[in-house]
Amino acid sequence: MVRNIPTYELYGEMAAGKPDFWLHCETIVSRSSLHHFEIRPHRHDSFFQILYIAGGAGEAMFQSLWHPIRPRSVITVPPGVDHGFRFSRDIDGFVITVLNSHLKAIPGDRSRLGAWMALPHLTSLDPDDEDAGHIAACLMRLGHEFPHRRAGRNDLLESYLTSALLLTARLSSKVREDDTAASENERRIEALQDLIHRHFRSHEPAAFYARAIGISPTHLNRIVRAATGLGPHELIARKLLDEAKRELVFTSGNVQEIAYRLGFSDPAYFSRFFLKETGRTPRAWRIAERARLGV
Repeated sequence: MVRNIPTYELYGEMAAGKPDFWLHCETIVSRSSLHHFEIRPHRHDSFFQILYIAGGAGEAMFQSLWHPIRPRSVITVPPGVDHGFRFSRDIDGFVITVLNSHLKAIPGDRSRLGAWMALPHLTSLDPDDEDAGHIAACLMRLGHEFPHRRAGRNDLLESYLTSALLLTARLSSKVREDDTAASENERRIEALQDLIHRHFRSHEPAAFYARAIGISPTHLNRIVRAATGLGPHELIARKLLDEAKRELVFTSGNVQEIAYRLGFSDPAYFSRFFLKETGRTPRAWRIAERARLGV
């Protein structure tokens, strides 16, 4: 039995204070070769990991159980799970470490993706499966994009990561679409998220989205809370906040211009909204985040 499992940010590097990255990517061989191709049991408290195995072989350990690793596979490891690896010397691929708070869903939340992400998975990628090919392409593109500081880098990294995770969860779960009430509610949640993406700048009330989906505001609130733990208003606010953060970091517009682009008629109200959600003014958050990301 393994005792005193260490906690790392990156393997071999002890966590010390607030992490200075939201996503890190490196080749598997670059770190494992320093440790004789054996990553001893450890865990990450605040990070989700994805390993893309393009070639080579080995074994993966989750909670003291070992599983064979084969080429063209994806390994996902949620925070807090004891894990380790043994790799062949010809191992080829990437390991991606993502801060939990930047994920599309939080492992263990009420969404289907969150439930899937709460457990470790080893997913084979069938070379004849279109989704599997797209997963491999996204993770390879992420690995090649990460070392460079080109325009649009963070948006591309997030896009590749989200696509790969969603498709891997679909492939791993082999979920069948059916006509059950649960599946119908999931389709409504997806429709709501699509509508929010298209209309969040209009600051429409929850009743607008309920009408568009064809259900009552009360029913909408019930199914959204059951699926996400949040209300429709909170989902809309989260989308506004995410877009505000993206604009503050990656555009040169001042706070007033960003407020207007996000549909706020009063920049002062935008600043109060941002301060309430983050604990910082837009300007203070922008300065700190740009410094942290080196933008």
